[in-house]
Amino acid sequence: MKVVILGGGVIGVTSAWYLSQAGHEVVLIDRQTGVAQETSFANAGEISPGYASPWAAPGIPAKALRWLFMQHAPLILRPNVDMAMLRWMIAMLGNCNATDYRINKGRMVRLAEYSRDQLIALRAATGISYDERSQGTLQLFREQKQLDGIAKDIEVLRADNVPFEVLDRAGCIAAEPGLAASASPIAGGLRLPNDETGDCFKFTNALAAMAKARGVQFLMGRTINGLAREAGRIAHVVTDDGPVTGDAYLVAMGSFSPLLLAPLGLRLPVYPVKGYSITVPIVQPEAAPVSTLLDESYKVAITRLGDRIRVGGMAELSGYTNDLPQARRDTLDHSVGTLFPGAGDLTKATFWSGLRPMTPDSTPVVGATPIDNLFLNTGHGTLGWTMACGSGQVIADLIGGHAPAIETADLALARYQR
Repeated sequence: MKVVILGGGVIGVTSAWYLSQAGHEVVLIDRQTGVAQETSFANAGEISPGYASPWAAPGIPAKALRWLFMQHAPLILRPNVDMAMLRWMIAMLGNCNATDYRINKGRMVRLAEYSRDQLIALRAATGISYDERSQGTLQLFREQKQLDGIAKDIEVLRADNVPFEVLDRAGCIAAEPGLAASASPIAGGLRLPNDETGDCFKFTNALAAMAKARGVQFLMGRTINGLAREAGRIAHVVTDDGPVTGDAYLVAMGSFSPLLLAPLGLRLPVYPVKGYSITVPIVQPEAAPVSTLLDESYKVAITRLGDRIRVGGMAELSGYTNDLPQARRDTLDHSVGTLFPGAGDLTKATFWSGLRPMTPDSTPVVGATPIDNLFLNTGHGTLGWTMACGSGQVIADLIGGHAPAIETADLALARYQR
């Protein structure tokens, strides 16, 4: 079968790899001249299945109001006349209850744990290298009330048999010795020892090179203008360099996926939630993080990637914008500077933003659509890197007509049609 993939980020490239491994002819199309040039370019670097949690949770509406007025706010709302944003926010608020939280977190952890296992298997089979580390993730709580509120997360971790450790300040410093130099209050932490880290950009480019060697065709620098539909099926992809045909079509275009699907009458509830990162050269290795630390107060991840520190986070609702306000960088500088003082040279950091494709229930959309040869692998939000390999294997199974190793019926677009 010939499968045409739309999108060259980590989701599109992992999908291409697993489809190729299954024996399909694969063509990947992207508007950029290389893979992983947009949301996959400089993300936080964490592969954290146990922290796969919905943004929509009990208490979030009240917290969100407080966050909007913080100096270093983890949530930024820049409203405009955008009905898609309004619909997305209403749907997200509708998921802010205990029942939906448990359902959504269960879905997310299931896919994320499976994805981590697939990544380990891929690394063992290919030797792929991407500044990877397997030294766990520490969620750090500066305030006692944050530590006191982890019961619901621990409940899900136990149900899914995910190993974890609840740590006091001394335990946090034992896991991340660089914290010893911090003057910030540290109430404690939740550590997941099985989590990993790695450079998503390096991984995606290395995997794309291996996929190309296996015969995957990469049509880069092509603008995708639409999908042509005939007799109830997708007939071809409309590009600025002519049509591209296949037997099946997979949309993996992140935040731009709903714009492509709307003319087909398919409403995909994915909205761009902008995130920011800085990449900081390490100047004191002993003071730098060992793995990934999640600063709960500012919703910022601090990750060691070789001789660099990647600091990423925040959630900004501002549509399809890629500007770089100084205030966002100040928040990232503050988080890493107060927890790991002197570890990196902030004056030489590079600043970046990306559009995360977020669904209102935080669960990605992976599976079939009402159009029988059109499939989706999108909407992973902040967890595209964490869920990439599992999502790629799942969609390859579904397109090939095989039963995936995990339950996937509740990941498809149909869940929004209830």
